Amino acid sequence: MATIVQCLSSCATLNSKFKSLSLNGASSSSSSSPTSSFSIRRGVCSSLSFAQSVSQCVAFSSGTMWVQKKPVRHSIVCEAAPTKKADSAAKRARQAEKRRVYNKSKKSEARTRMKKVLEALDGLKKKADAVPDEIVTVEKLIGEAYSAIDKAVKVRALHKNTGARRKSRLARRKKAVEIHHGWYIPATAPPAEAATMAA
Repeated sequence: MATIVQCLSSCATLNSKFKSLSLNGASSSSSSSPTSSFSIRRGVCSSLSFAQSVSQCVAFSSGTMWVQKKPVRHSIVCEAAPTKKADSAAKRARQAEKRRVYNKSKKSEARTRMKKVLEALDGLKKKADAVPDEIVTVEKLIGEAYSAIDKAVKVRALHKNTGARRKSRLARRKKAVEIHHGWYIPATAPPAEAATMAA
């Protein structure tokens, strides 16, 4: 705005100077001086239009004034792109999620089968009038548990040592129930072998 005010004041000053020059030129029209041939265009300053982008007003020879405007500069607004995973990383994430769900189902199935076997063995151990034939149903459950554990180990949902340890736990629990009811009598080692093992 200050620049526009300066331009308007300079235009008014130049207009008054142009008027004085024209009067002087008219009074001395008989003389052929170079100043009398100075041509003035009236209304130059009044016909100028100013904008906010005006930088300065410049006056040159022949009494012509023009306004030098700044070039129009278009600003480009760049927005930050949203963080997006690469295609390979997104694919790996999908694969990992799929494997996680699959492995979870396999491990859950193995735990469920083991739980059924342990509950059946606990009930059989607490039963006073249990018969040896009742262990057959438990053995079927143990076979299903072994199969579920082996499947989980095969797809690497469980470590092979973990699978072996769990199967061994079921076998030891079954043998403890059989020993409790007298259906299984562990073989006693001969004295010589017992001494060797103790040494």
